[in-house]
This record gives sequence, structure tokens and C-alpha cells, in this order.
Amino acid sequence: MANTYDLNLLTALDALLATGSVTAAAARMHLSTPAMSHTLARIREAFGDPILVRAGRKLVPTPRALALVEPVRALLAQAQALRAPVDAQGLTSVRRRFVVRAPEGIAVVFGASLSRALEIDMPLASLQFLPETHVDPGALREGRLDLDVGSFRSTDPETETQVLSQQKLAGAVRTGHPLLKLRKGNALTAQRFAAARHVGVTPRSGEVSAVDTALDELGLERHVALFVPSSFSALIAASRTDLVASVSERTARGMAASLGLQVFELPVSVPSETMRMAWHPRQGADPAHQWLRERMQRVLNEPRWIVPSVASLTTGAKRGVV
Repeated sequence: MANTYDLNLLTALDALLATGSVTAAAARMHLSTPAMSHTLARIREAFGDPILVRAGRKLVPTPRALALVEPVRALLAQAQALRAPVDAQGLTSVRRRFVVRAPEGIAVVFGASLSRALEIDMPLASLQFLPETHVDPGALREGRLDLDVGSFRSTDPETETQVLSQQKLAGAVRTGHPLLKLRKGNALTAQRFAAARHVGVTPRSGEVSAVDTALDELGLERHVALFVPSSFSALIAASRTDLVASVSERTARGMAASLGLQVFELPVSVPSETMRMAWHPRQGADPAHQWLRERMQRVLNEPRWIVPSVASLTTGAKRGVV
């Protein structure tokens, strides 16, 4: 490359590599298509590589361009961090949309608390939840996600992770379900539990339900009549049918009243599920992202916690209030 270059070239390069289109990159950068074409020419000259070449009606990246994707994103994130506020008080000026991928129940049960915390500390920012998915493992690496939350057992080796909580599983059925009509000699046993029809959350590829593992150790097998994408969907299905759901106790109890559910302890020994959050290392030192991680941890561990304002925290500290 030349001895000096415009940092905007890296921003344009990132847009070009992300979209694979001069027109789409121009729209992202709020430039005209001719202006982006001129910028691409400058990028090619600076890097000594075509970067994007035509293949039929599309543009495809060269090997050199593919090698630049992650370093360019990392550099841009570091440059953004240099401009970021260095204290919590300065977060009030941050304009940003945080994109979080999480099980549906997280958004339903905890979304309001997180939104309230955001309103107080980062009023110009917003929060977008995306549903949990079994595909698209590169979303953190490629910068399309800020945070990935779930009980996943495997992650991209490039990502950093932190345990959010240990979640005990519980059963949930509609109020008045025959399974919980316990009479003499009709206790809720593992056999009766396994014999019921169940609704299950679709597991990630290669993973097995802890409930099925526990039943298998007893020589039992349940019939999962319906698979749904999230715990929240499973609870809705259980509230409208005789299906039995086995989900996080916290999520089940959080939705029990509104859905008319009875929550019960599983009659089998099932280890707690570990809820984790994952992020790309380039976000690690960003104050706004640090705020997001800290608040996510706090809200999931204390669902009724109402975050005080930064100003009150500061005032309290000055007065010696802890």
C-alpha cells in the first residue's frame, strides 16, 4: 500500500466485501454508484489487487480480498473504540443498534428490563433481538451480531464466551392437565412423565436433549410429538394442548401466569443448562459493548432488577452510598 491512506477507504472496502456489489456498497455508504466505483479504483491501487472481479453478472472477491475481511473489520472496530466514550456517563451520546441473537424467551421475559436499562444509560441506542438459529455460525465473526446468547455447547473458536447463568429445567403443562392430577398411587413418576406426549425445542446439530439422556439412563423414552424453535413456542403449545414442555424454570415461571401454565419439578435428574453469551474479540474493549454484556448478565440473574441512572450511581458514590 502507499505510505499513507484514507481510513475511509477501509470503510468502503468493508462495505464492498460485505455486499459484493458496488451499488449496494454505495447505498450503505450514502454515496453515488460512480463515486463508489472511483473509490474501488483507489482501493485496488492502494492494495495492488483487483479486490473484486466479475464472474458472470456478479462480482466475486479475490483471495487477497477474502484475507482482508477480518483484519479490516477488526481495524474499523478498533478505530470506532478510539472514538467511543471512555466512561459510562459518556454513553448517553452513543447512537447504535445492538443486535442480539437469543432464545425467544429471553426477549419476552427480559427484553423490557434491558430496554429500560438502555433508555437510562444509552437513550440514543436501540436493541434488536434475532431468533436463535442452528445455522449462520459466522454472524459474530462477520459483524452481523453483537452478542449471541444461548445454551449452546460449542462456539466458533474465534469468539469469547462468558457464563450468564445456570438454568434448572422444569416441566410445564396447562392448568388442569391430567399429568398433575395426583391421587393415591398416581404420583408423578418418571414412567408417567415419559408416557405423556411432549413438545420439544429443536436441538442444535449434534446435541441431544438432557431430558432424553436422563430418561434413557432409566431405560425410558418419551414421545416428542412436536418440535418448535424456542422455549417460548413450547410453552405456548403446552398451554393450548395436553403436550408437556420441559424448559428453563425461569422462563416457565416467568410466563406461567399469562399462559395459564402449571410448572412442576421434573421427576428425573437433569443437570442444569448453562446459559452463555458469546461475542467477537474485536468488541471486547468497546465501552458500549461492555455495557451490553454487563447489563445482560445483571438482568438475567436478577429479572426484577431496575437499573438506576448513571447520574444517581455517581451521586451515590460521592456520598459514600454503595
